[in-house]
Amino acid sequence: MSFFTDLAHQYIDGEWRTGSGSWDIIDFNPYNGEKLAALTVATVSEVDAAFRAAERAQKSWSQAGPYDRRQVLERALRITEAREDEIVEAIVDELGGTWTKARYEVHLAKEFIREAMHIAMGPEAQIVPSPVPGKESRVFRQPAGVVTVISPFNFPFLITLKSVAPALALGNAVVVKPNQNAPVVGGGLIAQIFEDAGLPPGLLNVIVTDIAEIGDALIEHPLAKVISFAGSDRVGRHIASVAAGHLKRVILQMSGNSALVVLDDADVDYAVDAAVFSRYVYQGQVCMAANRILVDRSVEAEFTEKFTARVKALKTGDPRDPDTHIGPLINAFQADALTTLVDQALADGATALVRGRTMGNLVEPTVLTGLPADSPVLRQEIFGPVALLVPFDGEEEAIRIANDTPYGLSGAVHAADIERAVRFARRLETGMVHVNDGTVHDDPLVAFGGEKHSGLGRLNGESTVDAFTTKRWISVQHGRSEFPL
Repeated sequence: MSFFTDLAHQYIDGEWRTGSGSWDIIDFNPYNGEKLAALTVATVSEVDAAFRAAERAQKSWSQAGPYDRRQVLERALRITEAREDEIVEAIVDELGGTWTKARYEVHLAKEFIREAMHIAMGPEAQIVPSPVPGKESRVFRQPAGVVTVISPFNFPFLITLKSVAPALALGNAVVVKPNQNAPVVGGGLIAQIFEDAGLPPGLLNVIVTDIAEIGDALIEHPLAKVISFAGSDRVGRHIASVAAGHLKRVILQMSGNSALVVLDDADVDYAVDAAVFSRYVYQGQVCMAANRILVDRSVEAEFTEKFTARVKALKTGDPRDPDTHIGPLINAFQADALTTLVDQALADGATALVRGRTMGNLVEPTVLTGLPADSPVLRQEIFGPVALLVPFDGEEEAIRIANDTPYGLSGAVHAADIERAVRFARRLETGMVHVNDGTVHDDPLVAFGGEKHSGLGRLNGESTVDAFTTKRWISVQHGRSEFPL
């Protein structure tokens, strides 16, 4: 099948539809500019139709047994495995991801489906002791209802599924709004997998649209009980403010400005490997990417020489070429913005150890050093292949520099002394830190999320269960209570 022909539609109540808006979203291949698809945007009425369908379907789905829900997820996993090569090709074409990135994304998505199958069989109730004689307290976990999932362009297949699969497993219905740059991989493709897996109509709906058309209808809709968002902190803060006014639960996975710290006893060669991957995987378009690489001055010269040599050897070009390390940025706006950012950093006093060229959406890797301590670029997210090398003198200065950012998503620290590294990691103001590893990791069993402007709430494992369910207390009094009035 042709994903970009067959799946470039709205998907509402089990039907593939053309949106009724007055304009189209054009889906381009970011490497060669090929038009992959055109999707007429959904309107507010179609958003409402999706939520109404979800509400209707969710009632019976929540009453279905966990075995029935698990069977749908099992079939979705088998379908994903059978179509893996096609999905990988779609990721390469729609996102400009390399083969390595695309295969990693599908691999991890399958792991999240497997974990959702496990979650489906989790306990639904517990009995809690009561200090009142004869009283029995039963606490039931129940589905939240209808979950809204708003996903980004960078890992749309994975990030959409890591909310969709467990939300369905726990008895919810879902309305997905994929990013405009990934409407098929992050939307239609997932709907088609679950449709073929036998998911009843209405439980999963995909709305391809834009805030210019629907405003805040996805956030404000009265049937949206939980909003799971991944994307920029600017959009996330808006979602949080609107949702708060309607008392809606939000899970926000937002921007990062991660630091990879190399202490004086680190294995420099290994730290270089970790830093190159952490900064340049998927062209640096990763919220967990190591924007800043902090290096103790005692190993700065050795690290810098080896790091820059590795970066210069990275090949930029066609993501379909298996030898390519760095493909295109998602669009011309991002490429131009990144080029402007580097030019401004150089004008402010930074030195380019490696200066990549910009050729359309292709941006070769850059390495900057010598940034002034007050440089704005040190405190912001850089969504592209630009690394900042920052020397430091001792752990205290490293902690101060690493924490001097409004973000706190991920991080890494390299040292021979593991317990020293763990003590250092615990002082970082970030949701996740990895000792002697890269900054880019996700695990279906471990709580994922950030601090400060990097997010609110957690996903994965028990955190996912908390995110997509609500608890209800039902007490039973055996015998008669004594009432004071």
